[in-house]
Amino acid sequence: MSDADTQKRAAGEAAAGLVEPGMLVGLGTGSTAAWFVRALAERKLGVTCVATSTATAELATSLGLTVAELGDTGEIDLTVDGADEIGPGLSLIKGGGAALLREKLVWEASRHCVVIADAAKRVPRLGQFPLPIEVVAFGHKTTALRICDALGECDIGAAPRLRVRDGQPVRTDGGNLIYDAACGRIEEPAVLAAALKSVTGVVDHGLFLDLADLALVGTADGVLRLEP
Repeated sequence: MSDADTQKRAAGEAAAGLVEPGMLVGLGTGSTAAWFVRALAERKLGVTCVATSTATAELATSLGLTVAELGDTGEIDLTVDGADEIGPGLSLIKGGGAALLREKLVWEASRHCVVIADAAKRVPRLGQFPLPIEVVAFGHKTTALRICDALGECDIGAAPRLRVRDGQPVRTDGGNLIYDAACGRIEEPAVLAAALKSVTGVVDHGLFLDLADLALVGTADGVLRLEP
């Protein structure tokens, strides 16, 4: 494995150690979260899980974990998920895996949220990773123009780009589209989050602010614990 994969695995296994028998556990999406899902399954704790994507639900089920729908159970005890960037105060950019809306719904339904990542995801300021913005498909080109205006209000000149794979727009599990905005630097994440959320047609954005209680970051020297 690469150094990054080794660090992701260490972080995922450390997070699995936080889970107690009988918990309701939120499962994130992406390569780092997959390490957590595997480690959790190996512990055989009899937990029930809520997945943030179809891909994660399929992985969890294949490993013998019980998966329930969000809303069919009580409040989630603990959600563990990866991130594309971890900034000051555990502010995050997420959505590289196109599951940001479902991830945010699960995070906001959880008592505690833990973000796991390799060392490269820790940054002094958010924005180097393009910010994912999930939009409804109808009229999305018009929505993209409004997103440009919202970015401009925050002194960000980047035009959002529709995410495309194999020549086709990427569709989320909910059937929405993803635009990515190469912000460069996000000076005021909360202001940008509010501006984007106010745009009609925007379902949600990849800024996860004031949601993570703990970060477990894999490094060459072991797993680093960070709090807000």
